[in-house]
Amino acid sequence: MIQLKEFKVLALSFPETEEHKHFENIAFKVSKKIFVTLNEQKNQACIKLSLVDQDVFAIAGKPSIYPVPNKWGKQGWTIIELDKMEYDLLTDALTTAFCTVAPKRLAEPYLKNLNNI
Repeated sequence: MIQLKEFKVLALSFPETEEHKHFENIAFKVSKKIFVTLNEQKNQACIKLSLVDQDVFAIAGKPSIYPVPNKWGKQGWTIIELDKMEYDLLTDALTTAFCTVAPKRLAEPYLKNLNNI
């Protein structure tokens, strides 16, 4: 189980990431683009992935990771149930989400690490 404080520390560990209010959630942005939102009441995160990455993480993280069940899910937005999530898989998913929206200069070091996994 991932604690909310632990999740926030992890999300903010990526370079140039900022925390903002986003409706009733918290959004974590890089270069003004959201890569993850956090719904503290539901203990859920919602990350932005490519459709291929969404499929991979949904298979690896069943039943903790799944597409948002509407048109947003068809654009790669993916829910993570934090109370069922393993830390290592969450780290990989957040890193992938960050790399999905971050400028190349920020994403490149993480992409090298992901490719070595």
